[in-house]
Amino acid sequence: MKQPGLTLTLTALHLLYWRAWAALEVSMEDRREVLLGSGAEIPCVFSLDQPAADLKIEWFVSLSGGNKQRIHYKTGSEEPQVEATRYTDRISVSYNSSTNGNSVLTISSTQLSDEQEYFCRVSADSASDEKHTQLLVFQPPSPPTIEAEKHVSADSDKMEKIATCVAENAYPAPKVLWHKDGIPLQPSDDDVYVMNSVTVQPSFLQTLQSTLHLKMVKKEDKDAEFYCEISYFTVGGESMMESDHVKITVHYSATEVKMYQVSPERLVKEGDRVELRCQGDGNVSPAITFSRNGNELESQNENLMVLENVNRTNSGEYLCSYTEDWVNYLQSNFTLKVHFMDDVVITPEQPAELDEGQNLSLSCNALCSLPTRTVWYKDNKQLDEGNILTLSSVSSKSSGTYTCKVQAPDLPELSGESSVDVTVRGKPEITDKIEIISLENKNMFNLSCSTTGHPTPNITWSLSDEQTRVDVWNMETDNSIISIITISTTSTVNASCIATNEMGTVLTSISVEPDKFEDSTTVTTGTTSSSTTESSGFIIAILIILVLLLAIGGSVFYFLYKKGKIPCGRSGKQDLTKESASKDDFVVEMKSGKSEEAVLLQGVNGDKKIPNDQ
Repeated sequence: MKQPGLTLTLTALHLLYWRAWAALEVSMEDRREVLLGSGAEIPCVFSLDQPAADLKIEWFVSLSGGNKQRIHYKTGSEEPQVEATRYTDRISVSYNSSTNGNSVLTISSTQLSDEQEYFCRVSADSASDEKHTQLLVFQPPSPPTIEAEKHVSADSDKMEKIATCVAENAYPAPKVLWHKDGIPLQPSDDDVYVMNSVTVQPSFLQTLQSTLHLKMVKKEDKDAEFYCEISYFTVGGESMMESDHVKITVHYSATEVKMYQVSPERLVKEGDRVELRCQGDGNVSPAITFSRNGNELESQNENLMVLENVNRTNSGEYLCSYTEDWVNYLQSNFTLKVHFMDDVVITPEQPAELDEGQNLSLSCNALCSLPTRTVWYKDNKQLDEGNILTLSSVSSKSSGTYTCKVQAPDLPELSGESSVDVTVRGKPEITDKIEIISLENKNMFNLSCSTTGHPTPNITWSLSDEQTRVDVWNMETDNSIISIITISTTSTVNASCIATNEMGTVLTSISVEPDKFEDSTTVTTGTTSSSTTESSGFIIAILIILVLLLAIGGSVFYFLYKKGKIPCGRSGKQDLTKESASKDDFVVEMKSGKSEEAVLLQGVNGDKKIPNDQ
């Protein structure tokens, strides 16, 4: 039989123990997430209803098989103690031993092996409580890389390997999802097969390799884009990355072959460089050969043939043969036409000289493979179209060079031309009125006269007073002549310019009245047309310069003569005319009527003009 006092004491002790146990409580987070290599802090919070002198805080880490290993602890007011473990150099613990206390475990430079459960145990008197936190360590993968197969066969009943995607150095291993043209591809037994493999490295980081296979790839898939999407866990949740987008090379057989001209991008003419290509609508590497008339031709590369500097003999049919794996054999042909134009021929090539009033018919022809257009020109001015040019009732103005230009309108680069000279015989024509130039000596004047004709005419001057004649200069060009006479007079003199050849004679006259020349003056008069051509003016300018030079030379000559240095002939005349001159040479003839007078011609710049005086 129990004594009442002993029973009461045991009950009281039991209540005190229950009260102490119930007054201690520990709380911790379920999980903590960190990145590999960073620091991890794991807090432990506890509460007591009253201070405890023997408060003890301990930290444990889980081991395999459900065991635990203590790594750090602190008892009462004693110094904290670190256990000799693999954490010894990487952990630190803070302690707050108040009634509402806490302790924080800090792990530096986290490693994958740190991914464990960490326990915090708090003991006071006879009571204790323990909680744990799961530490998770993450490492995002490097950006995924993708590599497409070099080629894929179309319409194959086998699974064709399309591409391989790799994501390296991740923890935990990522997941992969393939896309085609932005649409996710779900693995299936029939059309889509994805093979994934994970490799664990010595560092415990993991590499994912994923290979996509497709069945019944179509020709149209040559333009499709493929890429892989990698999803992985990290601090705060799940994230993802995409690889580059790639296209695949789909091999499929040709159903049609075409041979065509690459260059030139127009009709072909002789002398061109011609490129012919043989192209099939398949996507394989075929064997291609070119031939003509059964003879194999050398090609520039596998599907291009080049013909250099072609001529009309290169015209004809060309054949290309297209073979795939010695099974699929196709052919195509192309007809090449090389256009040509022979030399342009004018008939008659060199017509005889014509007399005024006669007719002439010129014919222009060129053998050409295309229709042509013929145009006639004279002095760069268009005359007429057509291969026949008729000149009716020709005159001296009909003389000149006639050019026939032939061109193929469908191929403007195909063209040619030829020229012929036409000469019309006729009596001379006065081309410019007689021009009077008053010299510095008011009693001296220069008179000029221009004429043309075939044969080349001669010019003579007739004066009403031959005693006024001083000098004459003649300058001859092709079928033309310019003559300048110098006279000295104080009274009116009538002067006539007479042009003569075997076909006839023409003349023009003028009256020179010295009283009307107050200053240096230029007067133009005569029987010819008042229009003066630019070429005549240019010739006169040149003539004046030459005459000035000759006048200076004449003065020196005269000075030497007066000194007795040079003997003189019986007439006192010096013939400076060249015996012969080429077609384009200037011939100047100088004659002296009064040998003892030196003449200097005055330039035309600054000359004043007065009205014509007939």
